[in-house]
Order: sequence, then structure tokens, then C-alpha cells
Amino acid sequence: MSSPSTLPHPVDQSRPLSRILLFGVQHVLVMAATPVSAIFLMSATLHLGPGLTVNLLSAAFVLSGVGSLIQSLGPWKFGPRLPFVMLPGGAPLILFLAIAEEHGVRTATGAVIISAAFYFVVLPVFSRLLRFFPTLVIGTMIVIVGVNLVKVGALLVTGRPGTPGFADPANLALGLATIGFTVALYWLFSGVLRQLAVMLGLIAGSVLAFALGRIDFGGITDGGVLSAPQLMPFGTPEFHLVAALPLMLYGLASMAEATGQTVVNAETVGKEIDKRTHVPRTIRGDALVSLLAGFLGLPLMVTSGENIGIVKVTGVRSRFVTAAAGVVLIAVGFLAPVIRAISVIPSAVVGGTAMVVFAVITVLGVQMLGRAGLDRHSHAFVCAVALALGLLPILVPGAYAGLPSGARILLESGVAVGAFTAAVLNVLFHHVRPRLSAARTARPAHSPVDAAGPRPLPHA
Repeated sequence: MSSPSTLPHPVDQSRPLSRILLFGVQHVLVMAATPVSAIFLMSATLHLGPGLTVNLLSAAFVLSGVGSLIQSLGPWKFGPRLPFVMLPGGAPLILFLAIAEEHGVRTATGAVIISAAFYFVVLPVFSRLLRFFPTLVIGTMIVIVGVNLVKVGALLVTGRPGTPGFADPANLALGLATIGFTVALYWLFSGVLRQLAVMLGLIAGSVLAFALGRIDFGGITDGGVLSAPQLMPFGTPEFHLVAALPLMLYGLASMAEATGQTVVNAETVGKEIDKRTHVPRTIRGDALVSLLAGFLGLPLMVTSGENIGIVKVTGVRSRFVTAAAGVVLIAVGFLAPVIRAISVIPSAVVGGTAMVVFAVITVLGVQMLGRAGLDRHSHAFVCAVALALGLLPILVPGAYAGLPSGARILLESGVAVGAFTAAVLNVLFHHVRPRLSAARTARPAHSPVDAAGPRPLPHA
């Protein structure tokens, strides 16, 4: 029998295959709405046909699975070997669509490839700056990430303001009922069933939606059974450096976000890491999968912090669970009926589940800030200013709409603004200011003339 000291860390421990697959499916069900909504938004914006939409959806699931395997298993220098899931969507998708509408979709796919290569070029420089991302900076950033994700989940329930069906009472009822089912199951059960409360709550919400006639399974059998990603579905990518600049700038913000997510993931599973080695491994994984995404017609792929909330809620820390989720995602990507079945789950049900999971990420950020010494006035001030500027574009969409497009791209990423503000203020208050104060206090000891003023001349 192995002694406790010789047992592998819980994050590196395997479990029975059936249980690993079950927990992996839970990750997939909670996260599946992201690639589905991302591709549907691409299809609607770029006016794509049904065949191309299914092809891109297949590519999104397959690459999400490949990325999850890389980040969870960590081959060579890629992936931090932590329970991570990779997804498309968010800011990279919006930037991709903006480039596609202005310069053409082939230029947009070329911009993804250029930006992925840019990751590798600037990573050595970024790695040297990681010492300026202490717990205070990362905790602030994770709070902003969590609030932003809760908003994303809430919009799945309510819809976007100004759109038809916004705040539909039936959708609100479905979202709140799904949250209620999740809470009730988490309270009633223990052991494995309690760890599966998130998935069971989503299933219960889906059953309720079906009973209310909010799910239509009629289109699941339409089309073929197998689907496979197509290489360069829009044609040969076109490379224009100026057009790719917005995505390249976002890459810097994405690196900062990957830093925070790697640290909070490690804290969630209770594993000590070295930021200087583990964070670059996460970023390399993002870069590699994003490079593949460009050739498959997709936007940048990013390691998602969304599944960290599932890890925290369930207490299942094994990275082999998210690796299993990666295998399931790849399998789903080749099975067209499964893709169509997942896509019919009402967004309100997925949103209700997502709100709970994403709010846990906010709590993790608050816990990190609790260890950052906020009783020190300078720490509290840095956190307050970073939160104010980081939450502004999240809480007030369009706040920077009157600015030039270049400035708007940078400022509308609340996570990037919050991280940059916290990092800069942390350097000013805790690195620059102490050195200036030390220099001022040291001057009288070495320069009595400066300290006491000029001595009077002796009388003749």
C-alpha cells in the first residue's frame, strides 16, 4: 500500500474509466453552448449556408477537444497539465467577424494564423514580466473574468436588450428553474451524485423545457451521420499585417488572462506551480490550437476559465476528467446528430447552469484577493481602481463607442483593461514608489550638506 507521501497529487490521479467519462460528459454539457453559439453567430453574421455551418461546428468541437487534451495532458512544452477546457468565442470571435466584414473572411483566417504565430514570438518577453503579476493583480483579474462570464450566462437566459424576446418570462422561468434544480440536487445528494449536480440540473432543466414544448427534436435526424472538419473551408488564407493588428493586440490581453486562469486553476486543485514555466505552457497550447483554427476557418481558440467553476463545485480535481472531455468533444465533432441534439437545448437552460458555474469563478477571485493583503491601503486602492476601469465596459456596453476603432478594441476588453491597470498600479505603488522613498531617506546620510544646508563661513 502506498504511503500518502508517495501518492500522486489529486490532479494527477486517474479514476475508473466509467467515472472519468461521466465527469467528462458533465464538462462537455455545460460548455457545449459556447462553440454552438459562436458558430451560429458566425453563420448569421457572414451569411453562411447550412453545410458550411455544420462543417465549422464540427471543427469547433474537434479543436476544442484537441486543445483540452493538450492543456490537460501537457505533451512536451505545451499545456500546464491542469484540468482545462479550450473553447472558441468571446472577444476573439467578435474581432474575427469585424476583420471578415471589413477585409473578407480569407483575410480574417489569415489574421488568426498571424496572431497565433505572434504568441510564439512575444512569449519569451512576456514570460519575463510575470513577476509583475502577484496575487493582487491576478485576483482582481479573476473577479473581472467571473463577473463578465456571469453576464454572458445571464444573457443566454434573458437575451440581449433590444432584441425580440428579450426578458421573456418563459425563458426567465427556465433559467431560474435550472438553477433551482442544481441547488436542490446539490443539497439532496452526496458523493458522486453530488459531484454530478451541475449536469443533472441541466438535464432536469432540459426535461422541463421539453415538457413545456420548448424543445424541438425534429431536425436531429436531418442530414448525414458523420461530419468532419474541412481544411481551409473559405479558401486559401490571405495575410495582411495591418488587418491582423487588432487580433495581435488582443493576443497580449489573452496572455494576461491565461496567466490568471492558470494560477487560479492551480489554486482550485491545490497544486503549487511555477508561473514562469506553467503559464508559458498554457499560452503555447493556445497558440498551437489557434494556429490549427486558422486553417480550419475558426477564430482564435483560448483556454477557458469556465470549467474551473465546475472543478470547484464538484471537487473533482483530476486533469484526466478534462482530458476525457476532450475525447468526448472530438467524438461529438464527428457525429453530426449529436451536434444537432446539443444545439437544441434551450439557451435559457444552459444559461442558468452557466450562471452558477461562472459565479464560482468570481468567488475564487474574491478568495485570492482575501490573501492579497487588502488591509493595506495601497493594495485596496490598486484593486479598487482596476475593478472600476475593468468593469466599466462590462457593466456599460458601448461606453467607448465614440472613440476611434483602435482605442475601442483595447478598452472594450474589461479583462485586459483591469489586468493592465492592476499591473501598472502595482508596479508604481509597490516597486517604483518604495525605491523613490528609499532614495530620499538615504540622501541625508550620504550628503550632510543637502541635509543641513550650507555651513556658515568662519569669521575672519
